[in-house]
Amino acid sequence: MQVEIIPAVLPKSFKDLEEHLLRIKGAVKTAQIDVVDGSFAHNKTWPYKDAASFERIVAEEHGLPLWDELDFQFDLMIDNPAERIMDFVHAGASQIILHAKSAGAADALQQLVDLREEGGAFSIKAGLAILPDSQPEELERFEAQFDFVQVMGIARVGFQGEPWDKRALYLLERLRRRYPGLPLQVDGGVSMDNAQALAKAGANRLVAGSAIFKADDPVQAIADLKAEANRI
Repeated sequence: MQVEIIPAVLPKSFKDLEEHLLRIKGAVKTAQIDVVDGSFAHNKTWPYKDAASFERIVAEEHGLPLWDELDFQFDLMIDNPAERIMDFVHAGASQIILHAKSAGAADALQQLVDLREEGGAFSIKAGLAILPDSQPEELERFEAQFDFVQVMGIARVGFQGEPWDKRALYLLERLRRRYPGLPLQVDGGVSMDNAQALAKAGANRLVAGSAIFKADDPVQAIADLKAEANRI
């Protein structure tokens, strides 16, 4: 299977999210929305800013931008995600990523597992994110709860444009040996300079923000990253 490119948006508001997604319209099937609460990481994004627009989406009074064209990953860089996770379920998430270092991550992951087991009303994939200095053994306490793993390519999460952390590459290689069939994605610091190396190390998906949205032509940037990642 080819390596998939997933654009990541760190939105300041609903309008900002919409503007970013319109720039990649038709280019991808999945987009990641980075959610930062200002506590887990020292930044704050939508919906912790502009909360009213998110509440309308949760109440199904409004939809996410391009909801009929895109699947959405919500990357929850928040503390105590179990308290809010159902809001993101009802907002239309196809995949939800929890961070292993977040307090209560295991409880939130279990909620997603329980949703699938209770009649299959929700088929939301659960991802677990770990930092580049992590060890594969950190995943053991979450076994049987996650569907994929996200390796962070940066040491300071919650921001875009952070420097690439090469330790992520070595972690990715170790995870691929340990979990031969598990989907693995890398988020943070992804660029044309490392896309091929990440794919060779075992990444199935590359999540990119700055490399796409700081380009003059985001759609072309996605195509270029995909071509480079699959040149193996």
